[in-house]
Amino acid sequence: MMTTSSILGQFDLSTDQGTFPDLANGYVYPVAARLHLFGDATRWAMVVELAGYNPRDGNLADVLHVYGNCLTGGRPGYGAFLDRVENMAEIDPEGSEDYVGGVPLVVRGRPLTVTAEAGTPLEDVFRELVPAHRDLLLADETELRAEVPADLPPLLRLEEWNQPEELYEVTPGAHETFRMLAEVLDSGDPSRYRPTLPPNTHWSNWPEAGTL
Repeated sequence: MMTTSSILGQFDLSTDQGTFPDLANGYVYPVAARLHLFGDATRWAMVVELAGYNPRDGNLADVLHVYGNCLTGGRPGYGAFLDRVENMAEIDPEGSEDYVGGVPLVVRGRPLTVTAEAGTPLEDVFRELVPAHRDLLLADETELRAEVPADLPPLLRLEEWNQPEELYEVTPGAHETFRMLAEVLDSGDPSRYRPTLPPNTHWSNWPEAGTL
């Protein structure tokens, strides 16, 4: 089915299962975010990207959260986990979670120079890559289409939006942003997205994230 209520139901079920995008995640320092909607007359999909640094996993990863009635990569919830920094052993050889200094970060085969000094926490180093290298951190078309059909038309892409601060207090189904996005997917009309709440997906709005 493709109705606003069924779409919101999928979002809320993901919240119950602990897989809905959560910028307040205490284990991940947020770095960048992006949201994609796709759809046609019978199919819909949403991909939410949260790029962040999880010290326990030891890399900056773009985590794809996927929803829809035509997913090619698996069930709704978590999609791909895409590690981005290819030379972690060089930038943090001791596993101290601090930058060794003077070493470019290699992302998609490209060495990216940062101005951070030795001893800078890695989350701050990774955040320095945005906005100049934001697109390298987030998914390209091939990575997105591994999750949704290649012929499914794009409807809307958001670089920022208002995200619920406490998902278990305000579920996606009760939140302005995701209710509007569900209407866009149901109708195929991007103009249904008319937010009144200010965007809050920049990492600076989530000071407690990653601190557990």
